Amino acid sequence: MLPHAFKYASVFLLSMVKFLGGPLAGVSMGLPFALTLLLTVAGMMTTVVIISGVGRVWVRHKQQQRRLRRAPIFSTRSRNIIKVFRRFGMGGIAFLTPVLLSPIGGTVIATLLGVPRGRILLHMLWSAVFWGGVLTLASIKFGHLIHH
Repeated sequence: MLPHAFKYASVFLLSMVKFLGGPLAGVSMGLPFALTLLLTVAGMMTTVVIISGVGRVWVRHKQQQRRLRRAPIFSTRSRNIIKVFRRFGMGGIAFLTPVLLSPIGGTVIATLLGVPRGRILLHMLWSAVFWGGVLTLASIKFGHLIHH
């Protein structure tokens, strides 16, 4: 039972930090599709719940630090993120989160942009399910290339 718990925890914890790691780890450890998908989605959503919960306090703290340092508000990267948000909304940020931003990064961005927590959770959930399914299927289909 303990080796299974380590496998499950590995997939879950990897998905909390870097989403792509969850499906790759689950498939490489021989976990079934549904379990890998479930652990991957649960890992990402755990991060989203935690970050969106403490995010508002963290945003206020970072804004205060920026004002004290008199640092510029916008960088090239932040301008690009705002362009994506203005064009595609929270759905665009959620769509890009698992593959480009990471669960932490996408949630921080959504929180910084003032998206209500309920919308963040909803959009991140559909994104996690969609990308979890796609990446797990891709890992299963092309996993043999990694082992050889």
